[in-house]
Amino acid sequence: MSEEMQKRLITMSSTALAGFLASRLAERFIQVPEERGVKDDVKEALLKASFSLVSTVIASVIIRQFVSRRWR
Repeated sequence: MSEEMQKRLITMSSTALAGFLASRLAERFIQVPEERGVKDDVKEALLKASFSLVSTVIASVIIRQFVSRRWR
């Protein structure tokens, strides 16, 4: 599998995983007040960035492990 294809798979997988994690777990970590402020927006942005980072790493590990075992 080419490096370009691996990058595409990682991008697609991490996007899907981040969306899933954010939708399932964000509500547990962020309590939505009646009126949102900048502080609430910063919390949400940091949480989403964290999900994106974690999901990219997970997708990368999975794809690279699959490729390394598949092409042995």
